[in-house]
Amino acid sequence: MVGLARPIVQAPMGGGPSTPELAAAVAGAGGLGFLAAGYKSADGLAAEIAATRKLTDRFGVNLFVPGPRSQPERFGPYVEGLREAAGAEVGEPRWSDDDWEAKLELLRREPVAVVSFTFGCPPSEVVEGLQASGAEAWITVTSPEEARQAAAAGADALIVQGHEAGAHQGSFDDEGAGEPFGLLALLQLVAAEVELPLVASGGIATGAGLAAVLAAGASAAQIGTAFLLCPEAGTSEPHRQALRAGGLTEITRAFTGRRARGIVNRFLAEHRDAPSAYPEIHYATAPIRAAARKHDEAEDLNLWAGQAYALAREEPAADVVARLDAEARQALEAALRADS
Repeated sequence: MVGLARPIVQAPMGGGPSTPELAAAVAGAGGLGFLAAGYKSADGLAAEIAATRKLTDRFGVNLFVPGPRSQPERFGPYVEGLREAAGAEVGEPRWSDDDWEAKLELLRREPVAVVSFTFGCPPSEVVEGLQASGAEAWITVTSPEEARQAAAAGADALIVQGHEAGAHQGSFDDEGAGEPFGLLALLQLVAAEVELPLVASGGIATGAGLAAVLAAGASAAQIGTAFLLCPEAGTSEPHRQALRAGGLTEITRAFTGRRARGIVNRFLAEHRDAPSAYPEIHYATAPIRAAARKHDEAEDLNLWAGQAYALAREEPAADVVARLDAEARQALEAALRADS
């Protein structure tokens, strides 16, 4: 596993929050920054990699593993309901592999420190091809069974994601996902199944949270929401305002057709019946979300946030890394003193 001066990995946050500046700031502070390749073309990703390389040489890239096509009868009624409510703002639902092969070829040609995968387990030949280029391959898992599959595919490390996490759940099968696991329970179960470094993800926003997952067997923590208010993040203004305002979070398929955790707003509340159909629903709601960002309107925007988002601070990303690391050390030392 990539050596880290501090056990903190910046989560790849698609749709804007992840930027070259954020990845570089986290790397410069001793952690590992990430770019989110999701929703970008291979050419767009290449440009972001080039921009990041001007700032740091220690960063990773996250890819979405393509899933199966959804049948129109699955998402059709939902999209028609959106059209009745939003009219011309609704996009055309379609399937896409997110430029999968072209992105893999780019990353084999221009390797980065780590390539992580979400939404599925890549074939072993994909993992081996990236490793041959010099990159580590990390796979996001949400259950012990997924962890076994990822280990068999040759992963260098596993990102163990609990249901507390903000944004998309990384389950291999969105529709068939069973009862979700909390992070601490999942860490223990996965550690009993595989002998790989584990990167804990979900609801970690303080040094005490970081200390807890390290004590539970993680080698590092992947943290996303705690960076959303940083000046280096590309978080939209309405999203920032919602994070400051507070409110409940909920797992929803309303915006993309895949389970994701966000702050409850009007759109989420009115579309709790959204089916599992990714990326078709993502493309249908994309114009609605784009219009909301343009007009600083939070009620029709996907406000991704983990359960502990209220603990996020408005400070530079390097300060977040340094603070969480120092708090974690203090928490672990305090626990040892209490034990003695």
